[in-house]
Amino acid sequence: MNEDVLNMSVRKFLKKFGVTAQRELERAVAEAVRAGRIPPDARLSVRATVQVEGLDLRFEVDGTLELA
Repeated sequence: MNEDVLNMSVRKFLKKFGVTAQRELERAVAEAVRAGRIPPDARLSVRATVQVEGLDLRFEVDGTLELA
């Protein structure tokens, strides 16, 4: 195993995940506020799950989205 190659591919995945997740979260929150489904000062619980095929690895990261 080449640890440098692994490190770079993990970083590449995390960058793609981060950019995509931010875009989708911002879009969904803005749409929900516009539609009146959530108040503009809401605090939303958020959870991301990462699972790696071929490995017995699955973990979750929890957080809070604050709108105001």
